[in-house]
Amino acid sequence: MLPSLTKEGNQRGGIIPRKLIVTDSVFSMDGDIAPLPEIIELAQKFGAMVMVDDAHATGILGNTGKGSLEHFGLKADDIIQMGTLGKALGTFGAYIAGSRELIDYLINKARGFIFSTSLPPSVLASAIAAIDLVEDEPSLRQALWDKTWYLKKGLDSLGFDTMGSETPIIPVFVGDAGKTMEFSRRLFEEGIFVSGIRPPTVQEGKCRLRATVMATHTYNDLDMALDAFLKVKKSFL
Repeated sequence: MLPSLTKEGNQRGGIIPRKLIVTDSVFSMDGDIAPLPEIIELAQKFGAMVMVDDAHATGILGNTGKGSLEHFGLKADDIIQMGTLGKALGTFGAYIAGSRELIDYLINKARGFIFSTSLPPSVLASAIAAIDLVEDEPSLRQALWDKTWYLKKGLDSLGFDTMGSETPIIPVFVGDAGKTMEFSRRLFEEGIFVSGIRPPTVQEGKCRLRATVMATHTYNDLDMALDAFLKVKKSFL
């Protein structure tokens, strides 16, 4: 939560203090989903605004892929929803959605917006086409979720700790940094690319492999990955 302005400063400048709670909706290293209804309830209790980073939720969560607010069925004037065009949508750039007053304010006050050039038309066209795919082809999103649960259940059945992931981001807990990076290297030798995550990205002793599922993965791909995980586990852990 951002600190409010001091009382003295408020009286002198005539500025009304605001509080802001900032959270990811999908946490990128654990794959879990923030409890947004409870966060918003807390914000309303203390008169705070909420900003939600939907970087890993855009196109993924919600019945039509609109992200975490749709996932939870939430609507509120004080919610700021932001996200990236560079993950599920496959281009680059970002967006902020909120009230008309907020958007007008950011257009005129946000340094990152004022002092940057606009995105190239080709990038914007690609982003719009990706959004159209999200809206018009829900079968892609359903395929993603089906394959997510397939891989997760497969890893769980092999005795791996997937850390309670709820999304296509599936961590596989290892613990030690050296073992994590060696596991990642051996998986790569088996034809499977899974990033090893170590400090400072995560805490010491909480290193993990970070698997990410795509809608375009086939079940044969996922079975190959599971076979590789099991082979490396037997020879290494």
